[in-house]
Amino acid sequence: MIEPIDILAFGAHADDVEIGMGATIAKYASMGKRIVICDLTDSDLSSNGTVERRKKEAFEAGKVLGIEERIALKLPDRGLFLEKMSIQKVVDVIRLVQPKIVFTPYWEDRHPDHENCTKIVKEAVFSAGIKNYQGNIATPHKVHNVYYYMINGFHKPDFVIDTSDFMQTKLGSLNCYKSQFVKNDDGVDTPLTNGYMETIEARERLFGKEVGVQYAEGFIKSKPILLHKDLLGGEK
Repeated sequence: MIEPIDILAFGAHADDVEIGMGATIAKYASMGKRIVICDLTDSDLSSNGTVERRKKEAFEAGKVLGIEERIALKLPDRGLFLEKMSIQKVVDVIRLVQPKIVFTPYWEDRHPDHENCTKIVKEAVFSAGIKNYQGNIATPHKVHNVYYYMINGFHKPDFVIDTSDFMQTKLGSLNCYKSQFVKNDDGVDTPLTNGYMETIEARERLFGKEVGVQYAEGFIKSKPILLHKDLLGGEK
């Protein structure tokens, strides 16, 4: 049996996970936690860059963050819909790596692929734990928790993680995606090439300021969070 991993982070495209929670991934990787990123598409409809270049950039970004593996499902870019085949592929990934925690994009985002990615992942997390759900990997797996990271926009987080010591690592991972964040003379002007990384850094600085640290990444939970320490710092 494969040794279960700690964190499985899903994104519609390579760079989604880095944008939303790259510093958190770097933080937990530095603690020896086993982390896998799964990109649902190969970003073949990106305005800038090629599939092959995006693949190389994603590999380099993963090395910067210290992840164990990166999986690409190659579902159609701009074709992420709540369909049986898409759900089954994500179920297979969950059952293969057996994560304790799953992260996926926040369900309110300007890009439909990000929203649909989360719809697919939500269905797959539920189905992965059903014994009689048929997939290419038969062993069911129940995920402990699902958390949602932000890609676009400034949403109110349910909780934040202090990432002050890992913000530069996050920016380093994003810098691997030069096809997306660096404007070239022969490239297409997109939101990503117009101060996007500065906006992300400002968001994380804002979240950090709200809790008294330099930088923090914000997350959303669909259910209440159970504290493992009481409000005065003791064990529950």
